[in-house]
Amino acid sequence: MQKKYWFLVVLGLFYSGVARAQAPAAPAQLLRSLSLTLDTVQYRLGEQMTTVAGAPRLYFYYHQDDQAAELRLAPVQPGGRAPRLLPSADYVLQDTLVAGADGEYRGTLRFHNLTGVPFVRLVFVQPAPAAPADSAGRALKATLRQQVVELLPLTRTTLDARVLDSELFVGEEKVIEILTDNQANVRVPNEWTRGQDIDYRLAREQGGLRLHVLPNTLGVHTLTLKALAERPHLDAAGRLSYQLPPLRLAFDVRASRLRFLTPERKTVDYDEDGRTRGTEFVLDNGHAFELRRTYRIEAQQEAGGALVAELFTRTYLSNDRVLCQLRVYNTHRQSDGYLYIKDGDVARFITNFDITPRPRIAALSVLHRGGDWGPNTTINPGETVDVRLEGESLLKGRYHFDGATIVPSDSSTRSEKAVIYRVQVPLSSVRKRIEIFNGNATTGFSLQVKEAQRPHPLNFVQVNYGDGPHPATQLNGPTLYDKTIPDVVFSFNTNAIDEAGNLYGRQYLTMDVRTVDEKGNLIDQRTVEQLVICPGEASPRYAYYQGNECQVGNFSLNSILGRKTYDLDAWYRITITLRHDARQYGTKGYSQQIELVLRRHLNFDISVSFPAGLLTKYQGESTYNSFGGISLATLAQLSFYAPDRINKLRPYRIGAGFVALNAFNLSNNSDVQRDLGLVVLGSVVPVRTGARLTFPLYLGGGYLLTKGKPFLLFGPGIGVTL
Repeated sequence: MQKKYWFLVVLGLFYSGVARAQAPAAPAQLLRSLSLTLDTVQYRLGEQMTTVAGAPRLYFYYHQDDQAAELRLAPVQPGGRAPRLLPSADYVLQDTLVAGADGEYRGTLRFHNLTGVPFVRLVFVQPAPAAPADSAGRALKATLRQQVVELLPLTRTTLDARVLDSELFVGEEKVIEILTDNQANVRVPNEWTRGQDIDYRLAREQGGLRLHVLPNTLGVHTLTLKALAERPHLDAAGRLSYQLPPLRLAFDVRASRLRFLTPERKTVDYDEDGRTRGTEFVLDNGHAFELRRTYRIEAQQEAGGALVAELFTRTYLSNDRVLCQLRVYNTHRQSDGYLYIKDGDVARFITNFDITPRPRIAALSVLHRGGDWGPNTTINPGETVDVRLEGESLLKGRYHFDGATIVPSDSSTRSEKAVIYRVQVPLSSVRKRIEIFNGNATTGFSLQVKEAQRPHPLNFVQVNYGDGPHPATQLNGPTLYDKTIPDVVFSFNTNAIDEAGNLYGRQYLTMDVRTVDEKGNLIDQRTVEQLVICPGEASPRYAYYQGNECQVGNFSLNSILGRKTYDLDAWYRITITLRHDARQYGTKGYSQQIELVLRRHLNFDISVSFPAGLLTKYQGESTYNSFGGISLATLAQLSFYAPDRINKLRPYRIGAGFVALNAFNLSNNSDVQRDLGLVVLGSVVPVRTGARLTFPLYLGGGYLLTKGKPFLLFGPGIGVTL
């Protein structure tokens, strides 16, 4: 038992030492002073402070979201090194901290979106002094000391309004522009107040603030607009306040000549049921209604107006309202003016509400990125498009796209006739159709989801003709190859086709192959109608591309050629035209022509020539023998091709063979001797491609077999190439 006790004590001391070696350092005091100066006002740490959520914060007032401030700080130790300010998304230190003569470091901070960020933190760090060793002699882990300065941005925002006409009429809505020096700092509830003399609603419209007012009670009334701010300020008692200074507006509310009856519903559907059966409708009691009576509703006070609706009074309700049956015959919008409730041709009351058709989509068009509006409703997974719905009463609809996401956009097209939605199909979508719903009811319109099918640049195709794989797009112009081409192999980098957010889909390729000889005569011609290259495993849609039609592995050109590439002679050309199959795309796609030329540096042939007018000199003789006849020379000769030119010979040749001197004697001198010699001849020949008959100049020497003497010769001749 005692041994077990000592073992536990030693184990506890060991873990205690390890814990002390790994414990992080506590926050430290690194700054003796810190201040921020905005405009001409300085805010000092320890003086301009307030407590928020139990934490002291240095507050400061700003006027712009991206306002700059001068930062001054002094380290704890006078003359010491300034701690480092960690970067943040809420601000940027525009220049390094520079020490001044007073020992303070100065720099400039540029804040970002102060209205949108409630709290800002300045985090200063400094390496801790060298850590001592523990009792076991191990060095403790070194840490960074840090000090966090919590900031609280404050601002003052004012509201004002220009009311050109202070007269209001009961039941008539009026819109007033609100002026402010910081629109982003004003909270906009966008809801109507209830039960006040003048109800109001603050909204953000047309790039500004608008106050909608709706008077309910006659007389002079003061509307007090009480709005809240996003960023607070300090009140007179030094407490944080989000309440903006109230804006008071005085209005003179007058009664219209006819009493306004407020309807319970602001919108009524215009449809076949509304015309025949009607709909229940609750209206203020006009105290002049007769029950079980039909009243006309027109859009003008004078007699003879078009019938908009009929109102049949059924019964009085306990809340001083009357239950009616409403039948509608024409459309109406509140913005068009009041509706007049008439007994015969005499107007008795006024009211106002919308009579609009049920939401109905008549047409759908799609705008793809970089294109125009069109009826093509096919979209790809991961694609974001704009969808325009055209029809009637579209603002009443609650449209959503089943299987897709509506992305907020700044589109200003939003009316009863047309609305635009920005729709994004998830990259992982498994649906073939995106249905458009109005609430829970289908509209009969949908978007077709199809795998991306766009032509990709042909840089994913690689060609190997014996010199290793080369991207097809780099083989521009004729490619000269000195060796035999064993095969032309096409390989495909399928992982280079699709990227996340940029899909191309299957690549449908066609290939035209022509083989011609050195004279341009057609040797072979083949066409590969369709090569289907499917994106590889790196594609996020890899599982949806696979199929039996996808090309597996490499494609060999010899598999389709009648005369294989390794059987081709010098200066034969293989022309391969690789292009996208235009039948599979809406555009022409990409095309690449690859031309392989079997180059040679030397040419060996047998030539028969007729040197004539030769000057010959025999060994031991001091003079040249002049023209005596036409000689006959048969030579095995080498020709040399010009480098970097296709099938172009240089103008000189060299050969060896036999020459029959004076084989044809054209002179009257019977003393001309014939002889047979072994010769090595060089010739200069006019360069003419494919010429069988040439007129070269010869220079060389050899050995006469009959005389047994060496000799030299020079002169023109007639050459025939076999």
